[in-house]
Amino acid sequence: MLVFYKERLAFLAVPKTGSTAYHSALHDRADFVVTGPPELKHAPVRRYDRFFQNVFRKMYDTEMEIMAVVREPIDWLGSWYRFRGRDDRIGHPHSTRDMSFDEFVQAYMQNPRPEYANVGSQSQFFRARSNGFGASHIFKYENQDKILNFLQDRLNMQIELSQENVSPRRETHLTPETEQKFRRRHADEFICHEAAI
Repeated sequence: MLVFYKERLAFLAVPKTGSTAYHSALHDRADFVVTGPPELKHAPVRRYDRFFQNVFRKMYDTEMEIMAVVREPIDWLGSWYRFRGRDDRIGHPHSTRDMSFDEFVQAYMQNPRPEYANVGSQSQFFRARSNGFGASHIFKYENQDKILNFLQDRLNMQIELSQENVSPRRETHLTPETEQKFRRRHADEFICHEAAI
């Protein structure tokens, strides 16, 4: 999470959407940087509003506009699957090394989810409190030029990004049956992505 007080902007870090590269490029420019623990670094809109936004409201009588990035849902799960298939995850309950992507997505649709497939939800990340402040600027992950242009204009600076936290390559094929089931059962994820810039 990055907060730019003068510009009244909070950049929330949705996991697996490239936020680490922006953190590295902008942490010296930000007024408020949260790099851990993960529950705070990746604070969803509701948590940000309840704890962080409240500080700005009560102490400074102002609010930060919220921006964040959302990834196409199957691609997002593919990134989690690849990330949890790393060599350093072998033997860990999160490891996806010995399964196919189709098996991983099937597990994601279980209730409750197995630990390795319990990676949250982008649509839930953006859910606002009933009396709270939602995200003002939601960008599609695939539109990196729009994210970069928005930040460069808002912060009045050139931004140099480097690739970071890149997951290893793995096959992410879904059977038509699994994809159809996922799209039907998790339609909110696709609605969230479609509504973004």
